[in-house]
Order: sequence, then structure tokens, then C-alpha cells
Amino acid sequence: MAINPQITNLIIILGMMQVSKKIPFEDPQVLMAVRALYIVSNLIIVGLNLYLMRVINTKKDMTTLKYVEPAPMGSSEEPKLITTTVHSYDLQQLRSGWKGLLMGVGMMGVMHLYMKYTNPLLIQSIIPLKGAIEGNLVKIHIFGQPAIGDLKRPWKAAGGMMGMGGGGEPKADKKSIEEAEKAGRGGVKEE
Repeated sequence: MAINPQITNLIIILGMMQVSKKIPFEDPQVLMAVRALYIVSNLIIVGLNLYLMRVINTKKDMTTLKYVEPAPMGSSEEPKLITTTVHSYDLQQLRSGWKGLLMGVGMMGVMHLYMKYTNPLLIQSIIPLKGAIEGNLVKIHIFGQPAIGDLKRPWKAAGGMMGMGGGGEPKADKKSIEEAEKAGRGGVKEE
């Protein structure tokens, strides 16, 4: 039985916080080494994403994928029917991975360069890399795992703090799709 990735992230964060207390960040060489570790970690993630993009575009799986996207939490909107392809869905997931990477680098830049925090550099050179390697796209397209079970598209949205994510998970069961089609909610093919 595998350990929940959120639990391992918490263990890594707590462990790295203890380790970072022992690191002499005042030493310019140590600080440059930690900065280099952070940059290399992000370059590995960029390389992984570029490779994933190439693999996804090479496979170009045009299998139709229908699912009902839940309404945003706290919204009065109805759930929306989405009709797309596996190729488009994977590229959309990859795009959201890029956005997450850029947001993390931006936040780290503000925290480190503007606020002069150094400890998060160490943690942020491990957690995003771990998250990228544990991602569903990597499991399917690089490690070759079949898209069944938890890897069956559409994927559950990663829960936020303590698993309290957005407005629920996408539904791909026949009943939900038929209800959405009858109600006329969406159904527009995304390209």
C-alpha cells in the first residue's frame, strides 16, 4: 500500500524545515548552492514537461472523452458537459502544470528576492519535482501505466488544503452525461 502523496509532502516539509535550520545560509557559497539546486530542480521539471508535450503530441490520441465538470464551489451555475479528446485533455492538464510551475517560481522569486527568505528554497526544490514525477501524465506517458482506476480520465482535481478542493470531481458515468445532455448544459467540443 502506497503512502498518500500529501502525507509524504508533509513529512518532507517538516524534515526539510529541520534540516534548513542547520544550513548556514549566511555563507554566500552555501546560498548559491541552494539557489542552484532550486534552479536545477525547476529545469528538470521544464524538461519533463517539454518531453511530455512531445510524447502527447506524438501519440495524438483522438479518442472522444465526455465528462460532466462540476460547478465551481459556492456558485449557482449548473454542472457543464465537456466533450473533448484524450489528446486535448492531456494538453489541458499539461498547461495547468505549466501554470502551477510558473506560479511557484513567481512566488518563490518574491519570497526569496524581495522578502529575503532562504529556507523555502530548499523545500521548493524538492516538493514540485516530487509532484511532477508523481503526476498522472508522467505515470501514463512516461512510466507506461494503463489509464485505468485512478488514472482513468477525467482525473479528480487535486484537493487543496486537507483535501478540500473545488466543487467536486468530474463525473464520467453514463447517467451524469445523459442528464447533462438532456438539460442542455454544455456539450460544446473543446479544441
